[in-house]
Amino acid sequence: MKNFGKIIWVIALIATIVLIGVIGFGYYKKLTFKAENPIVTMEVENFGTVKMELYPNQAPETVSNFIALANRGFYDGTAFHRVVKDFMIQAGTKNGDGTTGAKISDLKDGGAEEDYTIKGEFLSNNVTNTIKFEEGILAMARADYTSYSPNLTEESYNSGCAQFFIMTKENPSLNGYYTAFGKVIEGLEVVHKIEEIEVKVAEGQEETEGAEVSTPVNPPKVTSIRVETFDVDYGLPNTLVPFDYTSWMYKQYGIGQ
Repeated sequence: MKNFGKIIWVIALIATIVLIGVIGFGYYKKLTFKAENPIVTMEVENFGTVKMELYPNQAPETVSNFIALANRGFYDGTAFHRVVKDFMIQAGTKNGDGTTGAKISDLKDGGAEEDYTIKGEFLSNNVTNTIKFEEGILAMARADYTSYSPNLTEESYNSGCAQFFIMTKENPSLNGYYTAFGKVIEGLEVVHKIEEIEVKVAEGQEETEGAEVSTPVNPPKVTSIRVETFDVDYGLPNTLVPFDYTSWMYKQYGIGQ
């Protein structure tokens, strides 16, 4: 009986040690756990696959916005509508000419059929983002209304929505003025292959000196964009009411007042 009691005591001791080890290891994992950054897989018809890593620690609003749109299929069937060699390739507009963004209903079920924008996450807009605009960087496109008035800086900075671009060459002039939020980790050769496609002046523009020749003759089609989040919920972005450029112009000329 004494030996049996000793055996029970030893078993209990071992069980206690194991339990402490399991709890300790779990606590250690919790302390040292680092979520993997989201990974984008973009399929471009007849060109190939591009994988990109997103950086939510640098641009959380932009990353959550991109993930929500991508994983709800917003980008499926869109195309690269603007290509500038030795600069960037741009996509993310439904109508194919770069004049549209997304609606709140594209972000979530039951959302309003209203346009929206998100805050620009870069230094000039009082957001710390240290990503430099190098080859392969993924960034959010935005409008620039300052050519109409220097007072429209805030409206310009916060005009991004769905359109994005991928850098094909380093361009430091964009640092601190646009939201960089990811980088190509596989398929950079696909990006450069898109960069080489035939382009023309946009419809309705005269082919004069200085006109941008950036509209693809045969726009590369985005078959799909999906984001692996590794079970991390990045939520939805805080949406803003878009700047109404047309109403602003009418007001400048006293129309409709």
